[in-house]
Amino acid sequence: MSRLSSGRDAFLREMHQSGAAVSRETADRLQALVDTLERWQKAINLVGRATMGEDWLRHVLDSAQLGGLIPDRAKTLTDLGSGAGFPGLVVAALRPDLGVALIEADARKAAFLGEAARRMGLPKQPRLVVGRIEDVAAVPADVVTARAVAPLRQLLAWADRHRTDTAICLFHKGKGWQGELTEAMKDWDIAFQPFTSVTDRDAVILRIGHYTSAAIRDRQPERRRRQDHDRD
Repeated sequence: MSRLSSGRDAFLREMHQSGAAVSRETADRLQALVDTLERWQKAINLVGRATMGEDWLRHVLDSAQLGGLIPDRAKTLTDLGSGAGFPGLVVAALRPDLGVALIEADARKAAFLGEAARRMGLPKQPRLVVGRIEDVAAVPADVVTARAVAPLRQLLAWADRHRTDTAICLFHKGKGWQGELTEAMKDWDIAFQPFTSVTDRDAVILRIGHYTSAAIRDRQPERRRRQDHDRD
């Protein structure tokens, strides 16, 4: 059994055990992503070299765990800093009903994303937005995702204009996620729920619902004081 086929089989077993069995057609689309990644990695650095050969579990499975956290009602998804297509292209394969937008600033990585999406034969080709997350036109979506892009404090600032009023954010975070959350809460009032990652016990998927600038909260007492003064 080849290294890639054993990785694919392990991925399929993990998905089946989690209650999210993957169809052969979807698995073939993910295989096309992995194959394209293996070819392009020789020319440009898309994922950490130490993770090569572990694509199915380190990257595909890690991305696929978002599937169970995305509401059925969701219609659109915007992936920030898509890089090698994790999690954006994986979610696009698992949820072909979603309109997916991939935002990537690096032109070479954007070229890879376009090529991989074509080779995957996705029913809905993702919208590719080339530019810095903070500079491109807003791409509002029901779900905003990001993996290994920036600290949470910065992610929330970037994601703010790329979400609809009822959107959720799903962010991969490593073992320092609690510290990131503490820092982020200096700027934002956050409704969140952590889910332990299936690929790393120390990592989580942060599901963030409604959040607002903490400046609004901090200004509230001042408004109340003015109202009390007016009543006097």
